[in-house]
Amino acid sequence: MATATFGREDLFSFDAANALRIRLFDGPLHLAWRHSAITSDFIAETMALGFRASERQYKTVRHDIGYLTNELIENSIKFRASGEILIEALLDTHHFKMRIVNLIDREATARFQQLLQKVTAGDPGDLLIEQIEASVLAGSDASGLGLLTLMSDYQAQLAWHFDEHGPHKQIKLETYAAMAIS
Repeated sequence: MATATFGREDLFSFDAANALRIRLFDGPLHLAWRHSAITSDFIAETMALGFRASERQYKTVRHDIGYLTNELIENSIKFRASGEILIEALLDTHHFKMRIVNLIDREATARFQQLLQKVTAGDPGDLLIEQIEASVLAGSDASGLGLLTLMSDYQAQLAWHFDEHGPHKQIKLETYAAMAIS
């Protein structure tokens, strides 16, 4: 596997020069899922500030961005190899966009790519219902529910790029997202 892509390739053109940039470093505090909630709240609050004139719009934008960023940061923590996670976010006239870059090992790459093949294989709404039903029948948490919810309920556009040329034979994973903001 040299490189692989899943999702909307048009999302790969990301204007990082104008983005809010946050780096989560692995270290003595051990990067964990709780860091995704703190980080996503910060990003959502920062991006929603321009919508304060309308309380309803501000709350909606803050919630939607917070949900999207939390789901994607959680995945970057869940499927990562040791090392930092780079998060870039920006807001243009009509869209919130983000890119997350982290390293991932080969085993996690295989698991995550299998998941991505499932969640990008058809209509997100239909796949979400199927995955919920499968979860209930199996009596366990179903993988992919967060991504399918983003795609179905939030109309988020998602893409992933895996590049084997990361350091120490790890794979560099770039996750891209775009979501309309009204």
